[in-house]
This record gives sequence, C-alpha cells and structure tokens, in this order.
Amino acid sequence: MAQKEKLQCLKDFHKDTLKPSPGKSPGTRPEDEAEGKHPQREKWASKLDFVLSVAGGFVGLGNVWRFPYLCYKNGGGAFLIPYFIFLFGGGLPVFFLEVALGQFTSEGGITCWEKLCPIFTGIGYASIVIVSLLNIYYIVILAWGLYYLFQCFQPELPWAKCNQPWNTPQCIEDTYRKNKTLWVAANASNFTSPPHIVSQNMGPVKWDLALCLLLVWVICFFCIWKGVKSTGKVVYITATFPFVMLIVLLIRGVTLPGASAGIKFYLYPDLARLKDPEVWIDAGTQIFFSYAICLGAMTSLGSYNKYKYNCYRDCLLLGALNSGTSFVSGFAIFSVLGFMAQEQGVDIADVAESGPGLAFIAYPKAVTMMPFPTLWAILFFIMLLLLGLDSQFVEVEGQITSLVDLYPSFLRKGYRREVFIAIICCISYLLGLTMVTKGGMYVFQLFDYYAASGVCLLWVAFFECIAVAWVYGVDNFYDAVEDMIGYRPNPWMKWSWSVITPLLCMVRTILGLLLLLPETLFIRIFSLQTLFSRDMSRFSVIKN
Repeated sequence: MAQKEKLQCLKDFHKDTLKPSPGKSPGTRPEDEAEGKHPQREKWASKLDFVLSVAGGFVGLGNVWRFPYLCYKNGGGAFLIPYFIFLFGGGLPVFFLEVALGQFTSEGGITCWEKLCPIFTGIGYASIVIVSLLNIYYIVILAWGLYYLFQCFQPELPWAKCNQPWNTPQCIEDTYRKNKTLWVAANASNFTSPPHIVSQNMGPVKWDLALCLLLVWVICFFCIWKGVKSTGKVVYITATFPFVMLIVLLIRGVTLPGASAGIKFYLYPDLARLKDPEVWIDAGTQIFFSYAICLGAMTSLGSYNKYKYNCYRDCLLLGALNSGTSFVSGFAIFSVLGFMAQEQGVDIADVAESGPGLAFIAYPKAVTMMPFPTLWAILFFIMLLLLGLDSQFVEVEGQITSLVDLYPSFLRKGYRREVFIAIICCISYLLGLTMVTKGGMYVFQLFDYYAASGVCLLWVAFFECIAVAWVYGVDNFYDAVEDMIGYRPNPWMKWSWSVITPLLCMVRTILGLLLLLPETLFIRIFSLQTLFSRDMSRFSVIKN
C-alpha cells in the first residue's frame, strides 16, 4: 500500500473507530444536551497547559529526595551510566509511547487499549490499580510536609532541641555532639538526634496529621474538579514555583562551608560499584517511578491534546527537564549535607538519608545549623509541598479520566463527575488514615515497596511495548505518530519498543527477584506476618 493510502486509512481509523464516545466533555451539562449540542472531548487551552501539567506530574519528590541519595550510594558519577541506559532504553520511549497513545486515541488509560488492542485492555486496569494505591500513600507525604510547615512558624524550630514531649532519653542535641570529650565520655553511640525518634507501635490516629491529610485532599479536589480547565491553570504556580525555590536553596547550599565536600561525595565516581546488580536495580526503578509512566496518567494527559500536536518534541524536552532537575537537586541537597557533616564533625555518610529520612530528618536538622533557620525551613517545605501537590493531582486526574471514560454516558452528565471525584478522594483519605498513626510509617513503607514501584511498573511497561510493537504493529503505530506530528520520530523509539525496553524490563525484574533489599536505619521493614499479628488489632482505634 502506498504511503499516502496508509496515512488516509489512519485518518479514517482515527475519525471513525477511535473517535471519542459521546458525552466526553467534563463541561457537558443538561442544558447543552437540551440544545442538541454534540459533546466533544475537552482539550488543553494552550500548549503550555499540557507541558506544565506533565512537568508537574513527573517532576516530584523522587527527584529531590531519592535520586541524589541513589547517586551517592551507587558509585556517584558511575551511577549515571545505568541511569542513562534505562532512561534512553526504557523511560523516554515508554513516556513518549503513552503520551502519543493518548493523543492518537483521545482516550484515557483504560479505553485507549480497548480502541487500539482490546486483548491488552488489562494493561489499563493494572495501571489504574497501581495509581489508585499510589494516590493513597503519596499524599501522606504532603500531609507530613504541611505539618512540618505549620511547625516552622513557632519561635524555635521544634526539632532543634530535645525538650519536646515526644523525645526519649536517647535523644541528644547537636551542641552536645560538638563537645568531643563529653561525646566520647558519654559513649553516646545509642543516642539519636532530636527529629530521629520513630514510634515502634501502630498506635492511634494522630489527628493533627489527619487534619493535614484532609486539607491536602481538599486542595487536590479543587485543583481537578473542573477537569483540565482547572488543572491547566493551577500548574502555572505549582509546576514553576518549586524550581524557583530549588534555585534559591541551591545558591544557599553551595555557599555554605563544607559544601564542596558534600558535592564531591555526591559525584565522585566509583566504577567498581557497577558490578553490583543492586546499582542497576536502583537505576531502573528510579527511572520508571520518576517519569510517572505505567500509571495511565501520561496517557490521560495526552488524550486532551489536539490530534496534530507535536508531542514527540515536547516529550524529549520534558525528559531533559526531569532528569536535569534530579541531577541539580543533588547539588542543593549534598551541599547542605556536607555543611551539616562539617558542623557535627562526622562523615557525610553518617548524615545522608533517602526518602522521608532526607526530607523530614536530615535536611530539617541541617537548617537548624544555618543562620535564619526558620526562613530556610519554610522555603524547603513549601518547595516539597508544591513538588508533591502537582504530582498528586495530576495522578488523580489521570485516575479519574481513565475511570470516567469507561462510563462516559453516565459520569459526564450534570455534576456527576465532580461527585465521583469527591467520592474517590474521600475513600482514599479514609484509607490513608492508617498511615498517620504513630506507627503508620510501617504501612506507608509496605505501600511504597510493594504497591507502586519496582516490578509492578516494569511489567506494565513490558506489556505496553509488546501490545504496541508486536500486536498492533510498531510500523503501524509509527505511521500514526507521523500522521499526528508530520514526520517520523528517530528509529530509536521503534527499536526500544520492539526489543530494548522489554529486554531491560526482564533483566531488571530478574535481578530484583534474585536480590533482597537490605534494611535501612530509618525504617525497619517487618514481615507481613509480624506486622499484622502484632499491630492490626489496633486499627480498631480508627473506628472509635
């Protein structure tokens, strides 16, 4: 078949077979139907709305609190080798595939597969299960951040001293650490820093955290309740202001004494670490999680693009922004950790943390050693909140879009979509209460480790590539992309979908099955049997 005939067939296919189902517009109201208007799927008001929504969706907390730690832990600059292999072999190709798929079909994360390759519709359902679990626990981090932000408005940062009600006899202040004679004489190896006390029991709900969680869910609801019209405007603030805060913190960090030692510790290459399979496991997991792929969200965001939008160009630029933010964040974080290590007279490895340990222990403690600690603490937690907030409501928007597209004739009528969003938010909030108990960190870690990272995302990516490249046909999909953007993308994308990405997913999965992740100092991961036999009886407190 001639190229022109193939393109015409694709246009007819998109016009007839893939056209959005009636009732797709979130703004459709009964009065519109009474006037006989044919509802059309809502589109982004401008190209910048889409770009900022995607940027806000996948540039999140993982870029700031996880990538820098993984980089130093896995060989510094040497970690960039497996990172870029997974980036160009898996992350970018799958990211572009999902956006292009949504744009081509004008459907959400489930119905796009019904239109393109019905036998693989299960991919969409798997993505929705994962993103639903992700939305339950990811927003808990924002509740912690909001609580910390409120605490910053006290005369003295509460985690700076050991005079708080929650402190134990093992807490010791950093002024005591600096006195080497007293430090050695006290044999304080079993002491902990002021913010490093973690409850060992599940306990009742912490209602101050529960209220913070409720407030964040209310904010999230109002960010998305009007569809992409509201989402596309909110991201002008939530997706841009964190970069301003990051630059401010970066400038402050690199001007601190000891910053150069921290940066050297962050990037110093140790090529011998590349022999460790765990380095490759961490690289693959970080790429797939930080690019927010395999969750249905990128497909849903792409579905609101105009058919002729050049999504290929913007996907490449957004990928550079995502990875660049991760890299620059390392300088902002490790310059401060280098300063803290120098102030305490300890090795940088002793103060470096990952995940919640970095955001809510190491960095807050570091700012107490700076001039004007309250100012820097406020700026840091505002940055964390905005980084996480747009990631949260973009993921929820993707979840809602995918579910509403399943029943458009019912959920698009009147204000049913808004009511449906409220129901989803309420259910997620109630489930999230299990993570704002005194020992809720254990539940949080179970969700983080098993629900929405690692093998789950890899298997979804594997079957996405198989469905598009081997069942629908990679050349057919390339023709569709050419019809949309006006030219054929680099053949690397086609090779990745066909061979490279599935192979990387398989290798990463096999390595993950062969190795066990070690315990960390900050969080002990209990076996399911131990956790539920000892603590699940205390969940009854939530009902009282």
